[in-house]
Order: sequence, then C-alpha cells, then structure tokens
Amino acid sequence: MSKVFATSIVRTLREHGHHAYLCGGCVRDLLLGREPADYDVATSALPGEVMRIFPETYAVGAQFGVVLVPVSSLSSVVDELNHRGHREHRGESESADVSVVEVATFRSDIGYSDGRHPDEVRFSQDPREDVQRRDFTINGMMLDPIKNEVLDFVGGQKDLKAEIIRAIGEAELRFTEDKLRMLRAVRFAARFGYTIESATFAAIRKLAPQIHQVSRERVRDELTKMLTEGHAREAFLLLDATGLLHEVLPEIEKMKGVEQPPEFHPEGDVFVHTLLLLEKLPQPCPPTLAWGALLHDVGKPPTVRVAPDRIRFDDHVDVGVTMAAEICRRLRFSNDDTEQILALIRNHMRFAQVMQMNPSTLKKFLRMPRFEEHLELHRLDCQASHGILSACDFVRAKLAETPPEDMRPAPLITGDDLIEAGYTPGPLFRKILVAVEDGQLDGRLQSHEDAMKFVRREFAI
Repeated sequence: MSKVFATSIVRTLREHGHHAYLCGGCVRDLLLGREPADYDVATSALPGEVMRIFPETYAVGAQFGVVLVPVSSLSSVVDELNHRGHREHRGESESADVSVVEVATFRSDIGYSDGRHPDEVRFSQDPREDVQRRDFTINGMMLDPIKNEVLDFVGGQKDLKAEIIRAIGEAELRFTEDKLRMLRAVRFAARFGYTIESATFAAIRKLAPQIHQVSRERVRDELTKMLTEGHAREAFLLLDATGLLHEVLPEIEKMKGVEQPPEFHPEGDVFVHTLLLLEKLPQPCPPTLAWGALLHDVGKPPTVRVAPDRIRFDDHVDVGVTMAAEICRRLRFSNDDTEQILALIRNHMRFAQVMQMNPSTLKKFLRMPRFEEHLELHRLDCQASHGILSACDFVRAKLAETPPEDMRPAPLITGDDLIEAGYTPGPLFRKILVAVEDGQLDGRLQSHEDAMKFVRREFAI
C-alpha cells in the first residue's frame, strides 16, 4: 500500500484528535525522489490509544512508544478512502511493498547507560522534542502527507541540499546514545555520496573504539547493508578513514600495503584490489557473495613472502578460510551463510585449472551449490586485476552446452547393488560409489553392467 497506507494512518489518527506525521528515512527518501523501503509515523497518541484506534496492532516496543500497524488493521479505512474517491494517489508509485507501518509516540529519551536503549522515556505532545532524539538531520524531518508540508526543526532540508551527514545536536551525545549510529553515518554517506560533517566525523573518530559495545549481530547487519547497497567501496574507505575498520574488521585493514605480483595484479596492493572488486559487485547482490568478495583474499597478509621469482602467498586460500571462519563466528553468521562464504573463498582459485580438469572433476565443480556466486566472484576477481576472462568464458560455455542430466546423472549403482554383490557396508562403499560416479561423469561407464564390472575389477573381494 506504500504511501497510501501510511497516509491513511496519519489521517485516521488526526480524525481521533491526535497530531501525526510521516517521519524519518521515508521523508528523506521522498524529498530525494526515491521510493522508501518502509514508512514510519510519529504521533502524539500514546501507545494504548494507537492500539485502540487500530485493531490487530503489535506492540513491539510499547515501553518506547512503538506500535506496528498492519495493513489489515486499516482495510476498512482504505475501502472508505476508495469510496470517497481519493484519486490523487492513483498515479503514485507502488513499488514498495509496505504491509506494516511503525507508529511511534512523540517522546524524549533520558540516559543511555547501555549504549543503545534509553533509561527513561517521556512521552510528549511536541514533534520538536521528538526529533531531537533522532540520529542525523536528514533523518530528523517530518512530513504532513495530506498538506505535503515538511516540518524541519533540525536543518535536514539544508543538509540534504548540501549533501551532508550531520548528527542532530551534539554529535558525541548522539553516538553515545547508540554506538551503531557511527556505522550508520558511514553507510548513509556512502549510499548517498554525501560528506560527513566535520564535528560528526571527529566524534566518530574519537568514539570508534566503543563500537564493541554494540551487539555483533547489529554490526554484521550494518556491514552487510554497506556491502550490498551499491556503494561498498566508498563505505569501506570511510570505515578506514573513521577508524571503524580497525575496530570491526582489522583483518581487512591489514590488507593495506600488502603488495602483489604486478604481472597478475597491476592494480596494486591487496586492499586496493579488494576495494576494486567491491566496487564492481552486482545489484542486487547476494550477501554471501558480497562477504565472499570482501574476504576472498583475507589470507594474503599473513602469508606474503618475497620469493626469488616473485611475491607469493603460499597457502593463502587455506589460511583465508580459517580466518574467515573466525570472522563469521565473531559476527554470528548463520551456519548456512558461513558455509557459502567459506566455499567461495575455498574455491575461488580453482578457476585457474578449469581448462585442465578432467570431465568428472569439472562437472562436480560446476554443480556446486549456488555456483552462480562462485562464477560471479571469479569474474569480479579478474576484472579487478588482470582482466583476463578466458576461464570465465570457458565455464559459461560448458554450462550452456552440458545438459542437466549429464551434469548430475542418475546413479548407475547404489549401495543395495553392492550389498547384493557381496560387499559389506562401510567406508569402502563411499569410495566405490565415488569412483563409479567419476567414471560415469568421464563417460567411461555407460550402464549398470559397466559399473558392476568396474567394481568387481577395481575393488575385488
């Protein structure tokens, strides 16, 4: 329902005698001509009053004045609006899938002893008081969607025009209230191509070591947004400049100044290469691919050595997998995401051998789970270095010409066939079945009979 739904909530709250406005990031995005990902409403109505006005609401943070209003709660109002003939919304973009709107009561926050949640919340009737607790001026504006009038008590419109990220009020205080705001400042600056205002930047530099007070999951999610919103290179340059990279991903910081053999990496050191790769990430970008790209060479700094012939990184893949596993553990990635990120790192150098692989090895390589991410990482890796895409082209051709039934054919034999032939179940079973599958994929074994003859010959009992 997007803006129509949020506007209906504002109108309904006003019909019940309350002040209500759109607020936060959706106002910023609307002023920038962007479709908001979601909509928030700020109101003078207390949480209990909001829940009485709208059935089926969810009090996700009633102690902080936050209530979620689902679209089903307002269906009767939307029907009424349609019957009244509110045609002004007909031409409006409906690309955002907004099924829930967060409605928050005007408030002021007192004390943040845990560095995230206010110690005390005082509800208010004044929107001016409410915006003072928010993070940045560009996120601190409100909008009357009925009159299309902006309420700007913090200079957000001016900073939007000047392309500046500025903390509301005293920057150190805003970051002390919630340390994650330091990462958010970097992300917004990178996403919009804005400059972080000098006092805000200085506060981040000073308080960067305190980012460890933020839960690892929240740090991970913010970093993932930086990596996948289309401006990852800019974000990581800002993380480095603010001192936050040293705190949250010191392994990436250590890539700086680690030179590479120019015949393979004319672009420069490992950090430069990684940033170039991040710059080329596709949009939209799977989070696992983004993290795999960031970490694919994380094992190079501890393994670099200058050999007589050239700079080498012996075992950097294995070392990188171990390091990435620790990073994923530290940032509380799911098991599935960790497995994929590590697979991307573990296999990214294998593309150099694809033209020499025998058919069975190649087919097993090409049928790895989410192989499209492996291929994309290889393409990005090449484009961010020597630019040679012959292996990528070879793999694409093989994928196009190989039918699915040849890539993953039905087994010629099973464990039951081996038992019937007199073999005892055990570790040997897997060795036999793998050998038979390899022969099948290579084209040496064509039938069940061929497979059993092969087993009796190579694994005689």
